[in-house]
Amino acid sequence: MSEKILLAVVGPTGIGKTALGIQLAKHFNTEIISADSRQFFKEMEIGTAVPSKDELEAVPHHFIQHKSIFESYSVGDFEKEALSLLDGLFQKKDMVVMVGGSGLYVDAVISGLDEFPEVDPEIRSRLNQQLEDEGLQSLQKELKQKDPDYYKSVDLENPHRLIRALEVCIASGKPFSSFLDKPRAARPFKSFYIGIDASRETIYERINTRVDLMMEAGLLKEAENLYANKDLNALQTVGYKELFEYIEGNCTLEFAISEIKKNTRRFAKRQLTWLRKNETILWVPYNAEPEEVLRMVTDRLKTNLYA
Repeated sequence: MSEKILLAVVGPTGIGKTALGIQLAKHFNTEIISADSRQFFKEMEIGTAVPSKDELEAVPHHFIQHKSIFESYSVGDFEKEALSLLDGLFQKKDMVVMVGGSGLYVDAVISGLDEFPEVDPEIRSRLNQQLEDEGLQSLQKELKQKDPDYYKSVDLENPHRLIRALEVCIASGKPFSSFLDKPRAARPFKSFYIGIDASRETIYERINTRVDLMMEAGLLKEAENLYANKDLNALQTVGYKELFEYIEGNCTLEFAISEIKKNTRRFAKRQLTWLRKNETILWVPYNAEPEEVLRMVTDRLKTNLYA
């Protein structure tokens, strides 16, 4: 194989991307790049479903727990580091597997980041103050008015994403979504998306089970250890925010767990909304036999139908 190919395994949270990524990496004798923005941080293990020790040892993984929550790390940083790593990996491999539920991070490596206008820091400061004074719903409502299209796909529980979209809307006078999906960046490799599919009922059932297993594994203790740093960007995420509310005495543990499940289901729905826009994805059933998936992937590779 003369051309270099990046296989991107995508799909909703809890659907089995790690397992499929490992199967593909073993079959093609290659390595895995993680594009899960929550798994970058070494202090967040249980709540981000970091691959197990056995899984990490099965094939080489990159970008797993390589940063601290105290470090600033953006999607732009990830794009640069991932492309640099790929340059090295493609010196010895014809194919590399990328696994992740963070669509923005996957697309950044494959297509490049969209360019946005410069924003006056005062706008961001004002929005941060709005978040503190009026809460997340205030930002959600404003984004729905200013950019209803992006409102439908963004993680509405992520204040960092909401503020980023709103500051661009305010600074430019245009919807944030109008700056998205520009012509893709040239890459020295071809990309191929593999999506794992299942019914909504199956996805939600797997999410509920995973949250229960996380709690059994000690997620509450992990959240308690991180509570002092709860305002850091890395911790503004499902699984921790809800338990911080419990730790502060604002709800029962049972309610916090139910909120984690509900918000994770919402997150999975938004992931699928993002992915369904990509018509190049090869969708495979979540419960397909490994041999069948490999056959589907191999057949698609022969067609030269890439992202």
